Amino acid sequence: MKVFLDKNFILQTETARRLYFEHAADLPIIDYHCHLPPEDVAADRKFENMSQIWLAGDHYKWRAMRTNGIDEKYITGHADDYEKFEKWAETVPYTLRNPLYHWTHMELKRPFGIKKILNPESSRDIYNESTALLQQDDFSARNIMRKFKVEVVCTTDDPADSLEHHKKVKEDGFEIKMYPTFRADKVLNIDNTTDFNAYLDRLGASADVNISNLADVKEALQKRHDYFAKMGCRLSDHGLETVYAEDFTEDEVMKAFELARSGKGVTIEQALKYKSAMLIYLAELDHSKGWAQQFHLGGIRNNSTRMMRQLGPDTGFDSMGDFSMARSLSKFFDSLDINDKLAKTVLYNLNPRDNELFATMCGNFNDGSIVGKMQFGSGWWFLDQKDGMELQMNALSNMGLLSHFVGMLTDSRSFLSYPRHDYFRRILCNLLGNDVENGLLPDDMDLLGQMVENISYYNAKKYFGF
Repeated sequence: MKVFLDKNFILQTETARRLYFEHAADLPIIDYHCHLPPEDVAADRKFENMSQIWLAGDHYKWRAMRTNGIDEKYITGHADDYEKFEKWAETVPYTLRNPLYHWTHMELKRPFGIKKILNPESSRDIYNESTALLQQDDFSARNIMRKFKVEVVCTTDDPADSLEHHKKVKEDGFEIKMYPTFRADKVLNIDNTTDFNAYLDRLGASADVNISNLADVKEALQKRHDYFAKMGCRLSDHGLETVYAEDFTEDEVMKAFELARSGKGVTIEQALKYKSAMLIYLAELDHSKGWAQQFHLGGIRNNSTRMMRQLGPDTGFDSMGDFSMARSLSKFFDSLDINDKLAKTVLYNLNPRDNELFATMCGNFNDGSIVGKMQFGSGWWFLDQKDGMELQMNALSNMGLLSHFVGMLTDSRSFLSYPRHDYFRRILCNLLGNDVENGLLPDDMDLLGQMVENISYYNAKKYFGF
């Protein structure tokens, strides 16, 4: 009988184990997309207890706890921190075959060295042991990153953000590079006139631009884009249902903007034309600086109106959507490519039915100018688990070149999520190892080892220019 979470976890063959231990295990981490709070890195935060570093903000765990019948006061409510941890420990035994079971025990093992299985009986001991370690300087935010050999981390930031925390980290001489990522989604949200205008005021203040017309918006975005570049930014990001690619004229877009800026509502058609125009503009800014643009597509968000009103967004009430993707993706990328303004692009798909669609769409716009210019990104959100990552890598292998894949990211708000890179590397090595053992790939460790190293680390380092 195999032991759970031993050194050969997931690695089913000798070839897989050789690939992992000789070529993947000790490589640094480039976490090119995450949601870590920059202020925690800047302050080198020491977390008061295990609940605060592990449960706060983790909507994966929140969803599981709700499914397990846990009252909301123990999830996002006012119960004390140990009570929340206790309810998570109560839930963990029911997460068998959910990736949370793997992640939970991987994150206890590293960095805490805790090998016990979390359940109600072990809850108090594990909480006390991990919380005691968190009080040590060696477990501050920056030192946890050091333990995992993080080399680069890219946070997700609004164009109106001051980036003061990135500036402090840089001035401190912290050897792990923390770069911002330009996430301009709020400038697209013309549908909600009140929030849209409040955001434009904030954006204008940050860029020192009085925004009264469409040209002012573009000027403000350009100035913030320039500032982000000065702070080391190499990527933009969008979290959308699908890309916007409606036909538009400048007059139509200006009219839509003027209506919204004056506090009047716009039609669905007007909103789509405005969003399409602004998305093109943002993509052209990225191309002008050699950035990579990221598109996280396919989520249907805030499905529970009741809980949205109670808790706000990003609290665990989102799911996969079933949006039409192909036509808009093709039209959007073609409109940029035809003018030679298509930036490096990473496409993330949330619905596995569209894996082959995304993989083949990327192939339409590779032009030989950059290795792997169009990337089919790693399985994310509901798909960043073993099956989801294997499906993504199999689709990419069949339709493109897995060898040029830029690999894994955490997409997380937690400093304890870095084992997801190890999870990915084990899955990658196991996939290739099984192919070798089944005679589908040659037993050439130099060839396969270099492939594993590239996907785990070197491809991202080169692609993003770190």
